[in-house]
Amino acid sequence: MSKPIETDILIIGAGPTGLFAVFEAGLLKLKCHLIDSLPQPGGQLTEIYPKKPIYDIPGYPTVLAGELVDNLMKQIEPFKPGFTLGERAETLDKLEDGRFQLTTSKGTVHIAPVIAIAGGLGCFEPRKPPIHNIEDFEDRGVEYIIKDPEMYRSKNVVIAGGGDSALDWSIFLADVADKVALVHRREEFRGALDSVEKVKELAEAGKIDLITNAQVTGLTGNGRLNEVEIKHKELGAIKRATDHFIPLFGLSPKLGPIGDWGLNIEKNAIVVDTYDYSTNIPGIYAIGDINTYPGKLKLILCGFHEGTLMVQSAFKHIYPDKKLSFKYTTVTGIDGL
Repeated sequence: MSKPIETDILIIGAGPTGLFAVFEAGLLKLKCHLIDSLPQPGGQLTEIYPKKPIYDIPGYPTVLAGELVDNLMKQIEPFKPGFTLGERAETLDKLEDGRFQLTTSKGTVHIAPVIAIAGGLGCFEPRKPPIHNIEDFEDRGVEYIIKDPEMYRSKNVVIAGGGDSALDWSIFLADVADKVALVHRREEFRGALDSVEKVKELAEAGKIDLITNAQVTGLTGNGRLNEVEIKHKELGAIKRATDHFIPLFGLSPKLGPIGDWGLNIEKNAIVVDTYDYSTNIPGIYAIGDINTYPGKLKLILCGFHEGTLMVQSAFKHIYPDKKLSFKYTTVTGIDGL
């Protein structure tokens, strides 16, 4: 068994709020280690919409989500945080010395006096269509998130959904895949009007098969997907050969194992004290979209503020007899702290 990873603040969630908390902790000479179930830092910004523009980050009239993550990683680089990626926080125990021991889904053990939960909206699970055998073809032709568009090059693809993701990926893959079909149960779409118009233009040009008033109801294949069954409102059952079926119905957030740690939970969010974003368990804090309090706004910049106040309280929790000397970086610079 490998040696436990020890740190000052163990941050659950490597999204923008968790990453910025590393910077604020570093200013107080507190070491941080981050755990995330995703294989790379950035949370939703990296996993779901890296090319999405963000408009409410101070000093940036607009910044791409992926670019913001890159900048945050550069900002915390001087403080050398540790990362445990691709592993979910599972069990939490209190040690005799007052510190917490957290074990991940892969058995990695972490020990810290302070836990900061910055898990965004929690663990994301795809909203799956009600197809009885869909799990048999997951990673064998069924994907819920498009991570590498090149895997669909020269392939036959069926996308299902009526929102921005379904529309945008249909447009993008029209120039990558051999064939693209977009299946939606209604004629009206929920996405941006310009995307809807673009899909219809591509359909008229024969680059996308647009199938409305229909839904995918069956999957067949021998170890790997090779055909979908589409139930059309007027035409009945339609069989269509395909290499990939991509249902883009969004992601459903869940707290996961964190919900069993004895924290006060309200509507799938962790209740905190706005004085320092502490929870009902001393030494455990919650910052960002995963917490709730009167007047809560789920904005990245609010998460930055919460993380800043959290580390001030964390310092006092770790060093109750030590005086905290707050310094402005404009005076000392990073190297002078």
